[in-house]
Amino acid sequence: MFALYITHPQVKIDPLVEVPRWGLSDLGAKRARVAARLPWAQQLQRIISSDETKAIETAEILASASDTEVEVVEGMHENDRSAIGFLPPDAFEAAADWFFAYPDESFKGWERAVDAQQRIVSAVDTVLSTQDPSRPIAFIGHGGVGTLLFCHLTGQPIHRSKDQMPGGGNLYCFALADRHVTCNWTPMDEWQGWR
Repeated sequence: MFALYITHPQVKIDPLVEVPRWGLSDLGAKRARVAARLPWAQQLQRIISSDETKAIETAEILASASDTEVEVVEGMHENDRSAIGFLPPDAFEAAADWFFAYPDESFKGWERAVDAQQRIVSAVDTVLSTQDPSRPIAFIGHGGVGTLLFCHLTGQPIHRSKDQMPGGGNLYCFALADRHVTCNWTPMDEWQGWR
């Protein structure tokens, strides 16, 4: 059986609200609802979410398709960027480039990539240590830490070239037995399921 790592889709950007409390935009919610109607979403038997609002909203939409409860797990949040707060899109992309290019260093107080990677890997490993391997599971989270987990699972160094497609709302699949990645980043509302 397989596990999915799914990133939240588009969000409502509001400089007056803390980034972890941003919710999904209308487009993001629509994409999550489209994904929830696909057969793979209806087969999920366990859904684990970051504690950030946009991830929980995505998880709840997907959970409604399979009548599954959402479990919120500590340690799955996005890399901690609270030292700076909101950055306009162009400045954020430049900062993200730096974050991935220098994983052992902190960008102006951000959590280091190596630390964020260790945190997300530990959170996923802890959940999977009690997972019934016959039950499909999905982790709902964020692009940055999702990329760090992808790099770990594929045995590659941290690098932004392994990042998801723009806009968020992408997923990859990995086998529960050996954590081998079986499909690369794919839009959640286009993925056709396990093969």
